[in-house]
Amino acid sequence: MFHIKIFDKYIFKQVFMATLVCLVLFVIVWIAPEILVKTIKKIFILHITVKEALMLLVMQLPKVLGKAFPVGILLGSIFTFDKLSKDSELSILRGIGLSFSRIMLPSVLLGIVLTGLCFYTTDQLIPAASKAEHEEKHYASQFVYIQKDENDMPKTGIIISNFQPSYLKDIIVIDFAKAKYDDAVTFENLYFAQWANVQDKSWVLHGVKKYEISEGGVYKDIDNIGDLEIFKGDISKEIYSVMKDSTKRDRTFTNKEMFHYLKMLKKYEFTDEYRFMLSKFYQRFFHPLTCVLFAILGCILGFSPPRSQRLIGFTVAVGIVFAYYITLPFFDLLAQKGILSPFWAAFVPILMFIGAIVFIKKYKDI
Repeated sequence: MFHIKIFDKYIFKQVFMATLVCLVLFVIVWIAPEILVKTIKKIFILHITVKEALMLLVMQLPKVLGKAFPVGILLGSIFTFDKLSKDSELSILRGIGLSFSRIMLPSVLLGIVLTGLCFYTTDQLIPAASKAEHEEKHYASQFVYIQKDENDMPKTGIIISNFQPSYLKDIIVIDFAKAKYDDAVTFENLYFAQWANVQDKSWVLHGVKKYEISEGGVYKDIDNIGDLEIFKGDISKEIYSVMKDSTKRDRTFTNKEMFHYLKMLKKYEFTDEYRFMLSKFYQRFFHPLTCVLFAILGCILGFSPPRSQRLIGFTVAVGIVFAYYITLPFFDLLAQKGILSPFWAAFVPILMFIGAIVFIKKYKDI
């Protein structure tokens, strides 16, 4: 049974203080180059007050801390165990019969605490800060939905060419023909609307022009039909909810909101977006675990003979952190394209860390 000893308190305190310093430095380095410059520009160009500028900086903290917690415990553990090694304190502790796993337990416990903080930050604090900034993907101004029949064939297509959450403009509705060909899908009618109004049980398109298409693919008649109702029933709100949520970044969702969004994406067969968001959803549970893995890895990298060079462990740590964050978008892309399942796209980086821990531990013969 684990009992807290004097050396546990000593090591925990050392790791905690070193991690805290690393967190502060990480936040300063992350914010200073770009975010601080943008905030200063807003003071002079948009004439915001100093209080508002400080609030903007505060809103950036949760986004930075989500990445800083794992890095902080990694560098804090390396620094502490490197110092313990150089001062021969690790040799003394091992000389009295303590295993290396037992010595690094306080660092692992701190990693567990940071895992909980990292999970809460990702689930609650980052979405709250992003919503306060009204952060949206303004470049995602188009929306396409294909409604299928019972035979999984295209029935109706809707293309919204100019979309923001506050308005819908330039809408094209396509009625697919019942006749199917091996190499093409034909149209029966095309509808073009200048703008649309979303109601509880339907979408009402205004200023609609109907283009009737012949079997040869050429329109044969144009008619001004005024208003047109589409998406009748519960689908009205659900499709609008999916469309509105598609303008948001994944970090603006809480876990509960993202789970609901995933259900709608799956229900209406937005396959690529569903796979991408599902990968991001799994990352929210796997990413905090890196705090524990980084704590273990930092202890191993920090352990070294008294006369060895200090720079090696820190260099390896920086390389691992860089490799982790730079490969995350790559795995997201693999999930989105269906090359790798979303679960494995989120879990493979964790497996890579476990493999690195095993390899480095064996290499150092700890």
